[in-house]
Amino acid sequence: MMRRGQRILLVDDAVATRRRIAQVLRAIGFEVTEASEGVEGLYKARATAFDMVITDIHMPAMDGLAFLRELRKLDEYQRTPILVLSSDASKDRIQEVRQAGGSAWIEKSANLTNIAELVRSTMESVSSSVDR
Repeated sequence: MMRRGQRILLVDDAVATRRRIAQVLRAIGFEVTEASEGVEGLYKARATAFDMVITDIHMPAMDGLAFLRELRKLDEYQRTPILVLSSDASKDRIQEVRQAGGSAWIEKSANLTNIAELVRSTMESVSSSVDR
């Protein structure tokens, strides 16, 4: 069962996309912190413990794969679900994301309801495995 107030770090340089996803997640009870690229996301991840991270792949300064690799080096993010947003759904890209430590793939073209459901179900499965 999802606990209200679970914290999500949402990292995406596309402001409109980031805001739409954040609005939907807040509406279903998540606390969402936004970052516009990987360096800012890493700074925020070090400052606050998040229950989940959602990141885009293509971003300036530090792209999503580099961000993902750096995040996985931090002890507190070894088991944190990290969902990756991208419009590039090639098999090679998905494999690259998995090797870097991505937990799941979200196509940017997915509707917001599907994204919210994936986030909710991922959080519920993490919560139930922790509660055991």
